[in-house]
Amino acid sequence: MKRWLTFALSILLAIPAFGQAGRRDRTERKSLLERDPDVVYFEEDSKKPVMLGVIKEAPVFSDKEGKVKLGYLKANQTVRLEAMTDRAYKVRGQGTSNGISGWVPPWAFSSKDPKFVENLKLLYARNIQVQKLIAAHQVAVGLTPDEVLKSLGKPTKTTMRKTGEGQSGRWEFIDYEEVNNYVTERDPSTGQLFRRLISTTQIEKGKTAVEFENGLVSAVEESENRQKGGNTRIIVPPLVIGW
Repeated sequence: MKRWLTFALSILLAIPAFGQAGRRDRTERKSLLERDPDVVYFEEDSKKPVMLGVIKEAPVFSDKEGKVKLGYLKANQTVRLEAMTDRAYKVRGQGTSNGISGWVPPWAFSSKDPKFVENLKLLYARNIQVQKLIAAHQVAVGLTPDEVLKSLGKPTKTTMRKTGEGQSGRWEFIDYEEVNNYVTERDPSTGQLFRRLISTTQIEKGKTAVEFENGLVSAVEESENRQKGGNTRIIVPPLVIGW
């Protein structure tokens, strides 16, 4: 019961307050589009930051191409990964003389985990996929609730349930179209016919349903007029990387 309550609370806390979702979504999507598409950025408030062990003194550059040198990163310290490409890591740490932040070549870092480099490459590939999905307002199996919110915004409807296999939930994103309803009447003074608006009805245009199992998207259902790109996409779950 405790695990179910924890899962439900995490899902509910992920949903932004009404009235704030639109502003936050627009800001995040604009920021995403302005970023370099070849760079994966790690948020400062991430609950599971990626930490790297520095084994060698290494040059630090202001640009990911390694053209402008800022100084040197001191060895024998732990730094936090702020961004990465497939060829360089952006970190913040202690330089040989003071604090320094910039792009560092991968050979400066090491790990006791034999799959450390492989996992970092998978992490990079996954985040590039997620950035593209968010920019296109699409979802895929393997996304987190926060990533779905960034892509589709605040859900229209949410449900939670507990099954024999664990905790699960469902978010629905519904597109509505407003249809005006009129009646034809005759003007008693002129005898001319006219149409009078009597009501406005909301009609469902399309729907995307996203199902979660233990904190990850497990299934996506889309109505025909909301489908983009054919079959449901599947990406690897978020990776937890240690060093």
